[in-house]
Amino acid sequence: MVPIGAVRRRIDVGPGLRSIMCCVGSSGAGRLEGRLHMWGKWIGCEVPVAARGRFSAAQEAWSTISDQPGLVGQLGGWDPATGRAHLLGLWTDEAAYRRFMRERHDTVAAGNQQRAGYTAIDIATGGTVLAMAGDVADLPHALERAALLRVADCRTLPGREEHFLEVQREVWAPGMAAAGGMLAGVVVQLEAHRYLVTTLWSGAAAHQRYTSRQLPALRSRAALDGDVRSMTGHVLPLEATWRIKPTESR
Repeated sequence: MVPIGAVRRRIDVGPGLRSIMCCVGSSGAGRLEGRLHMWGKWIGCEVPVAARGRFSAAQEAWSTISDQPGLVGQLGGWDPATGRAHLLGLWTDEAAYRRFMRERHDTVAAGNQQRAGYTAIDIATGGTVLAMAGDVADLPHALERAALLRVADCRTLPGREEHFLEVQREVWAPGMAAAGGMLAGVVVQLEAHRYLVTTLWSGAAAHQRYTSRQLPALRSRAALDGDVRSMTGHVLPLEATWRIKPTESR
C-alpha cells in the first residue's frame, strides 16, 4: 500500500538489473517494494603501514576490469579505527561474478602483485536481499558520487532474520533516507545469520549530522538487542583511485 501523501518513483539500478518501484513521502524517505537481486563481495585486508602505497597502487590497477560484463561497481577505503583496508564489490548476479573469478581474477591479481601488499585477507560474498533508496535515483550514480561508505556487519540471533530485515525496511531505510546525504544502500546476506548493511553517503559531514541527530532515535526504535548477536561497524572515507566504474555505464 502506498502511504498517504507519497509519490511513486522508479529506481534505475543500472544495466542488467531490473528497476524497483519506490514510494517517497514528503520526508524524502524511500520504501522499496521488492528485492534488488545482485551479488556482493566484502573484502578486508591487513596492510602494514609501510606497504600502504604498494597496496593502493595495486588496488588502482584493478580498474582494468571496468569492462568486465556484470560489474556494477567497486569501491573501498581505509578504516580509521583499525587501519584495515576494506572493499565492497557489486555484481549483477552470482553467475557474472563467478565468471570473472574463473576467467580473469587470478591473471589481474598476478599482474598487480597485490598479494605482496597485505599480510591477511578476509573475503565474504552473498546475494543482496534489500535495496535502500536515498538522494540518488540509481545505484551506479550513487557508487560514482559517494565519498563515504558506512557498513554494519551484523550477525543475527537464530530465528530473528525476518524481523531483522523488517526493521531494516521499516526503520533504518526510511530513517537514513530522511537524514539527507544518504545516496543509496544495499543489504547483502553473507551467511545464514550474517548481513552486511551498506550505505553510500555524500560525505563525512552528512554522515556526522545523521549520527548526531537521527541515529540515537533510530537505534532505540530498532531495538537491536532483540535481533542482533553482534555488530561490527565501519565508516570508510573512500579512496578515489580504488573506485571501479563499469565501462558500460559511462
